[in-house]
Amino acid sequence: MSKAWCSALPGGVRLAVQITANAKKTEVIGLLDDALKLKLHAQPIEGKANEALIRFLADTLAVPKSAITLTHGQTNKRKLLEIASAKLTPEIVARLLGI
Repeated sequence: MSKAWCSALPGGVRLAVQITANAKKTEVIGLLDDALKLKLHAQPIEGKANEALIRFLADTLAVPKSAITLTHGQTNKRKLLEIASAKLTPEIVARLLGI
């Protein structure tokens, strides 16, 4: 099972996300084109939003923060992340979308 925003990698998955920083709370909004849209309760300064994104994904997916690497988009709303995980892509999709 491969989604445009969530694809399998050897030993993990790659996620494409689009974030909106400075929100009242951190939450998944849903899918937008080929990215998972998230609101983050963090300001987009000094890497705070990136830290909040990694912390949220680690908590949601029950993986250590060290398993998540922000590979593209450090200063953009659109980001690519790689997550080293033994979990299968369908399980990750289900956890992120709450299904």
